[in-house]
Amino acid sequence: MVERETWATRTGFILAAVGSAVGLGNIWRFPFVTGEGGGAAFLLIYLLFVALVGFPAILVEFVVGRKTERNPVGALIELGGDAWKYVGGVFVLTGFVILSFYSVVAGWFIRYFLEGFRGSYATHLEGYEAAAAEAGVSTAEVMFGELSTGLDAFFFHTIFMLLTIGIVALGIRRGIELAVKTMVPAIIVLLVGLAIWAFTLPGSGAGYDYYLSPEFGVIVDNWQTLLPAAAGQAFFTLSLGMGVMITYASYLGEDRNLATDGVTIIGFDTGIAFLTGLVVFPIFFAADITPGEGGAGEIFVSMTSAFADVTGGHIIGLVFFGIVAIAALSSAISLLEVVTAYVIDEKGVERWKAALGMGGIIYLLGVPVTYDLVFLDLLDGFADGILLVFGALMLVLLVGWITPKFAVQELEKGIGDLGGLGTAWIWAIRVPILVVLVVSLYLGVVEYVEFLTEDFADWIDANL
Repeated sequence: MVERETWATRTGFILAAVGSAVGLGNIWRFPFVTGEGGGAAFLLIYLLFVALVGFPAILVEFVVGRKTERNPVGALIELGGDAWKYVGGVFVLTGFVILSFYSVVAGWFIRYFLEGFRGSYATHLEGYEAAAAEAGVSTAEVMFGELSTGLDAFFFHTIFMLLTIGIVALGIRRGIELAVKTMVPAIIVLLVGLAIWAFTLPGSGAGYDYYLSPEFGVIVDNWQTLLPAAAGQAFFTLSLGMGVMITYASYLGEDRNLATDGVTIIGFDTGIAFLTGLVVFPIFFAADITPGEGGAGEIFVSMTSAFADVTGGHIIGLVFFGIVAIAALSSAISLLEVVTAYVIDEKGVERWKAALGMGGIIYLLGVPVTYDLVFLDLLDGFADGILLVFGALMLVLLVGWITPKFAVQELEKGIGDLGGLGTAWIWAIRVPILVVLVVSLYLGVVEYVEFLTEDFADWIDANL
C-alpha cells in the first residue's frame, strides 16, 4: 500500500480546509443564491443553518476521517462494514460531479480576469452593443453568452483542470499545503480591500439594506425554497457531504482539538461569504442592478456591468475576478484530492497517476457544460440538491445511531472529557439535524424532478 502523507503543520490543515470551503461556493454561488432568496431573508436562514447544522456536521466528518485515516470509501467500510462502501462511493461521485462543472465556471473567471488586461470592461461591452440590441438583452448578457460556452470555455476548462491536477499530483505538503498557504491569505486581504472600496460607492446603502435587513414575511412565505437552498449552500460552501473534510482530517498526524479547528474553519468560511456580500450587493445597487435574476451567470453579467459603470471599475474588476480564480483553485484541489485519495488508498496507485487519471475523467464529464449551460444546471442541481445532502444524511445516521461511542471518544482526543456536551452533540446529530437533512433532501429531490420534467425536458425537445 502507498504510504500516506500528513500535514506538516496545523496551519496547513486549517488553511486547506478553509480554502476548500471558500472557493466558488462563497464568491460565485453565494451571491446568486442569496439574490434568488431575497437577500437578507436567505442570509439569516443560511447563517442559522451553518451554526446549528454545519458545525455539528463538520465534527462528524472530522472524527470519521481522523479515526480511520482513510478516504471516504475506506473510512465508511471500516466503521460500518462492506455495505457502507456504496455510501462512501456517493462522496467520491459527488466530488466527480461538482468538480466537473466547477472547473468550467472557474475557467470563466480566468477568462474575465484576462479580459481586464485587454482593456476596460466598458470597452469590451461596447463591442457587443449591436448583438445586444438585436436580442433585446444587455451587452453584459451577450458577452457572458459568448464567453461561457464554445471553444473559449473549453480551452479555459482545460487550463484550469491542468493546474488542479498539477497541484494535487505534487502531494499534501509540496502541493496542496504550500499552495493554500499563499492563496487563502491573499483572498482574505483582497476581499477586505474590495469591501472597503464598495462602502465608498454612492448608493451602496441600499445594497446594505437589501443584504442585512431581513423581512420575516418573506421567510414565512418562501421557507420551502429557502430551506433547501440554504442547506445546499451551507453544505456546498463548507465542503460537507462531498468527502473533503473526511479526507483532509485523515491526514492529521496528531491528536488536536477538532472542535476548535471546526470553529476556526467555519468562522473563516462564513466570514468570507459574508464579506463577499458586503462587496457584491453594494456594487449591484450602486450600478442600479437588481440581484437574483441572472442565475449562475449573475456574478459575471452583473459585476461586468457594474465595473463598466463605477469609478475605478477596470482595476477593481481585475482584482475581483482574480480573487475568484484563486479561490476556485483552492477548492478544486480539495475536490480532486477526495477521488485521488480513494484511488491511492484502495487501489495502491501512485499519487501522480491517480491525480492525472481521475482528473482526466472529471475533465471529460465537464466538457458538455462548455457546449450548453443546461448541463451546468443538470449537474449542479443533482450535486447540490441531492448528493450533498444525501451523503451528509447517511453519515449522520452512521455516526449518530450506529457508531456513536467511537465518535465521542474520538472527539474527546485533544479536548478532554466532554461529559454532557458529547451526549448533546450525538443527540443533535440523531434528531434535529437528521430531520433537517431529511426535509432538505425531500425538497431538493422535488425541485430537481421539476427541473428534469420542465426546463431540461424543454431543452431536449428543442435540441434533439
